[in-house]
Amino acid sequence: MAIGLTPFRHRRTRRLARASLVFLWLFTALVSVLEMHGEGQHLLEAAQVSATWIVPVILAGAGLDLLLGLAMWRWHRRWVYLAAALAMLGMTVVATLILPGLWLDPLGRLSKNVPIAALLLILHEDAPA
Repeated sequence: MAIGLTPFRHRRTRRLARASLVFLWLFTALVSVLEMHGEGQHLLEAAQVSATWIVPVILAGAGLDLLLGLAMWRWHRRWVYLAAALAMLGMTVVATLILPGLWLDPLGRLSKNVPIAALLLILHEDAPA
């Protein structure tokens, strides 16, 4: 006999998935700003981004992460998960083009986006329009 999720456990599981993604986006925004002249700067320098653009690029990325995290926290709607997925896909494509070696990072700088995309799809399908 297969054991399925009860409606309560289903909702609890979805809330946990959503909370984990809210945390991810908000924490990433915070760390991006706090470590602006650390790892983020080094990555952009390795990608040969002009020094003039490093801080604006980091702040724009952090701002986008903050907006997505807040939107995901506030609204359980399909458009939020679609926006997050498109932003993640865009950042992943750009990162792949300028630093393809990030796919081989043992900490999963880019490969972590695959399970994140799966969570976003699950939440998108679960959310009201």
